Amino acid sequence: MTGPVPELADRATACANRLLEADRVLLASHIDADGLTSAAIATQALERAQIPFETVFEKQLDEDAIADIAATDYDTVLFTDFGSGQLDSIGEHEDAGAFTPVIADHHQPADRETRYHLNPLLFGIDGASELSGAGASYVLARALADVSGQDNEEAIAADGGVVADDATTHRADNRDLAALAVVGAVGDMQASGGELHGANEEIVAEGVEAGVVETGKDLALYGKQTRPLPKLLEYATDVHIPGISNDQQGALRFLDGLDLELKRDGEWRRWSDLSSEEKQTVASALVKRAVSSGVPAAKIDGLVGTAYVLPEEPVGTELRDASEFSTLLNATARYERADVGLGVCLGDREGALERARALLRNHRRNLSEGIDLVTREGVTHEDHVQWFDAGDRIRETIVGIVAGMAMGNEGISRSKPIVAFAEKNEDELKVSARGTHTLVRNGLDLSAVMGEASRAVGGDGGGHDVAAGATVPREEKTAFVERADEIVGKQLS
Repeated sequence: MTGPVPELADRATACANRLLEADRVLLASHIDADGLTSAAIATQALERAQIPFETVFEKQLDEDAIADIAATDYDTVLFTDFGSGQLDSIGEHEDAGAFTPVIADHHQPADRETRYHLNPLLFGIDGASELSGAGASYVLARALADVSGQDNEEAIAADGGVVADDATTHRADNRDLAALAVVGAVGDMQASGGELHGANEEIVAEGVEAGVVETGKDLALYGKQTRPLPKLLEYATDVHIPGISNDQQGALRFLDGLDLELKRDGEWRRWSDLSSEEKQTVASALVKRAVSSGVPAAKIDGLVGTAYVLPEEPVGTELRDASEFSTLLNATARYERADVGLGVCLGDREGALERARALLRNHRRNLSEGIDLVTREGVTHEDHVQWFDAGDRIRETIVGIVAGMAMGNEGISRSKPIVAFAEKNEDELKVSARGTHTLVRNGLDLSAVMGEASRAVGGDGGGHDVAAGATVPREEKTAFVERADEIVGKQLS
């Protein structure tokens, strides 16, 4: 994958060559959906290039985690979906000769540079919206296939001189890994406006060509593969339709008014079960209801978006839809089971998938309880931000998701970024901040907010413009909020 930025491809080639020089590699990755897909892409690329490796996951790459990595006897460490923002600490260990870092990340880099650093932000590509951590890992995987000789000729030779089939060819050049890169990008909220943009589009195109991704315009609702139709509509709250959204009986009445077969064998049908004509019937009726209910035209446009489907996965499963796949992954490592999420990404459709589904049920229950808690107790409004402290009642690994999902509920504004605190340990608080793409277009950069405000009180943080996090001393919460409020005020002035 070269794309419109040859410098990015050149850096990927340099990183790939360094990995090939290593006797073995330690792969360290983040734990969210983007981090898990990043690790899965890197894992398969390293295996195919016959590079021995071991994988570790960290929910936060702090100084202690980096010191633990440096204490291993690996002289090459591949960081995926983090590392750029921690280059100061990583660099100290690199200078001491502990290891050589290779970084495939998309977060805001620290001022320090290192030789094998693959980050779209270094080449004029927006890492918050145009290339995810999984995307950076995919670019590296494509380069690794090229420089390790995993090309079409090798695939043909492996088949005894017979021209390889498309699947073999796409595996040989790692284009089959595009599906995981798309899941990572969608999971990292990069499908703003209903579709992926920038370098992500090129990955989608390669996935389509490889037969592992399909795209098309569809209803932009979460759960099209797995939710029964009434629940699909009841829980569709991104575009609030009066009388349907958050209204169980209203959703049922709406469906009853359509000339459709809603059940088969006593079971509710799902969106994925409907024919194209039936989908058109439901979508048209939804738009008409939205118009008649006074939903703004811009919001109604949001009812339709680009669907990213993984055609090799079974219809009606979480794995077939990129959005549902990413949610399944988020439900694993955030509960200390990164191994389960990685197993699903690597094709374990038995033990790992069943464990992931059990974790997802628990995850949804925790999210629902967390959202209810925040909505019931409310948030504290400052001039430019709003915040809440969940203490130990919401896990630090999901408090950011809860905060983002609670925005727009009663008393919780979408016109201010929301800052959430949760207990990390006896001495520190985890901070998660979420904004909207509208706020970002108006100047919001939560990565800068979290980084500057946390360091001002003796903590550290970073992330993306629309979503970021930090760790701060417990006693500095008030000072942190004041500083964050001040910075946001300047950004949005």
